[in-house]
Amino acid sequence: MAAARPRLQLQQTHNLVMTPQLRLAIRILQMTSAEVNELVEQELLDNPLLTRVEDAPFPAERPAPDQTLSPPKTSAFPDSTTCAADTLIGDAALDTEPATIAEGAGFDDTWTTESAPRDWRTTASLSGDTMPDPPAALSLHDRLAEQLRLTVSFSPVQKLIGAALLADLDPAGRLCTVPVELARMLDVSHEDLEVVRHLMMTQFDPPGLFATSLRECLAAQLAARNHLDPAMEILLDHLDLIAHHKTTQLPALCGVDEADLADMLTELQHLDPKPGFEPDRLGMIVRIPDVIVRQQPDGVWRVDLNDEALPRLRIDTGLQQRAFRSLRANDKGFLKEKISHASWLLKALEQKERTLLKVAREIMRRQAAFLEHGAIGLVPLTMREIAEETGLHESTVSRATAGKYVATPRGLLEMKYFFTTALKGQRGKENHSAEAIRFRIRRLIDAEDRTAVLSDDDIVRNLRKEGVDIARRTVAKYREALHIESSVQRKRKKAASA
Repeated sequence: MAAARPRLQLQQTHNLVMTPQLRLAIRILQMTSAEVNELVEQELLDNPLLTRVEDAPFPAERPAPDQTLSPPKTSAFPDSTTCAADTLIGDAALDTEPATIAEGAGFDDTWTTESAPRDWRTTASLSGDTMPDPPAALSLHDRLAEQLRLTVSFSPVQKLIGAALLADLDPAGRLCTVPVELARMLDVSHEDLEVVRHLMMTQFDPPGLFATSLRECLAAQLAARNHLDPAMEILLDHLDLIAHHKTTQLPALCGVDEADLADMLTELQHLDPKPGFEPDRLGMIVRIPDVIVRQQPDGVWRVDLNDEALPRLRIDTGLQQRAFRSLRANDKGFLKEKISHASWLLKALEQKERTLLKVAREIMRRQAAFLEHGAIGLVPLTMREIAEETGLHESTVSRATAGKYVATPRGLLEMKYFFTTALKGQRGKENHSAEAIRFRIRRLIDAEDRTAVLSDDDIVRNLRKEGVDIARRTVAKYREALHIESSVQRKRKKAASA
């Protein structure tokens, strides 16, 4: 038996190696436009050879102005990079009056120091086109702090308590800390804190702040209007009945008739349950469309990428050549690495644009009825179908559409919106999109009469008349997904509003 010996053997196999460049391309494909711009900003900081296409070189510095008026230029055409105001006053003496500049430049626009505003230097620029920005609106916290400062009836201790209450407000205008605990933290009595809190709750603008519950918030607003009578007090004690639309017991509890109760409920509806909420102060989520769909004059739909959402980069070849000439041989390896990384980044961005445009055009081609008729025109569509038509892998389609938005005449929609499951039609009819069915359910409920509220069984019968084979539990599931109440709750709410 021969002894085993070590030996060398070559074997050729096929496997996929995830290179750093491939990982970068996959990561960029899945990024949203905001994430891509953030990546590009970081690459611009890290790689000196990368530059934006729109970036223009800085203009040459102008010489420092002296104290003599420069003679007018004799050129027949003004410098394209210099505005008219710069041509007239850029080289003027610092203490020269605008009227003198205007007359010296060969024109008179009837400007005089008498006709100018009293504080013309801060009202408008010398060109007369730029006005100062209006002062920014004060936040609710700043307005309340100003009211606290101007409340002369408060002692220094009460103002200290008011400042602590102000710092404890949540975005809705309620207190985050229990008043007893807040008093203990401030080392004051609970009674002293409650006096300040109730004064600020009813007398500060807007009223209802610094409350600990919804009832207290609404009661403070009614007290500020002088409408907090005993009947309204009882109504506030039964807010749970109002929330569940059980209003038949309220007239007897409050000691009023149905007409007075309707007026009281109307007044409650006009109160603000969150007086501290400032929607303008919230950080708004801005959705930037990656694709724009427009209809051309001939009726054909055109699908294009949003140029404003795409970063335009290039390699600064001039800097590259100068660096190669000036760098030593040991430092050129760093430069070659930056050039290689920049090239791969540009290729990954270009590939992302091509893939996104190809996928978006195929989606819009399949969902052309949506562009014409809205959600009711949506057809069932899966990522596998788009992958087969475009020749891409299904995972590539998923990455290309993740977090991407398309601007259509029907609104700004996420691309995943167009991928919907199918519901079978009756008697061999074509399948229906689940999103289109949800749209039909909402349309049926919106059109229902107050005296004839549709149950889920009624909706099933109406949809089956339109050729949609759907089960009652599916209607209930779609209705709940649309945040629509049941027929019993809707009927009770319509009766209460009547």
